[in-house]
Amino acid sequence: MTAAWSPADLRRIDVAGELLIAARRADGTLRRRLPIWVVTTGGEVYVRTWYRRDTGWFGHVRETGRAAIRVPGLDAEVTVEEAGAGPDGLRTAIDAAYRAKYGRYGAGAVGPMVTPEAAATTLRLRPE
Repeated sequence: MTAAWSPADLRRIDVAGELLIAARRADGTLRRRLPIWVVTTGGEVYVRTWYRRDTGWFGHVRETGRAAIRVPGLDAEVTVEEAGAGPDGLRTAIDAAYRAKYGRYGAGAVGPMVTPEAAATTLRLRPE
């Protein structure tokens, strides 16, 4: 059975400006933690990238399917699942969450995160 995020953990993730993510290597050790943008919608946690799709944090978490995340008040081990653009309603909800949370940085910053190319990289993070 897949674990679900608690309402308190979703709130911690939602209010955090960034999430620190560290890909877990095949031997179980962690790579360096890196700050990335994160959104929540429908009780789920999503991340995506707008570049470096085969390398960096994104390539590493896709390779192993596991990571450790940190926001204030929460350290968690997660399973990483491909969500892709998902159904239109899901993509619309995730795009809206990115715009609402990060729109204060301007269209030049949030715009690349809501393109079809970025949407195709969407990953769902599930607690272990």
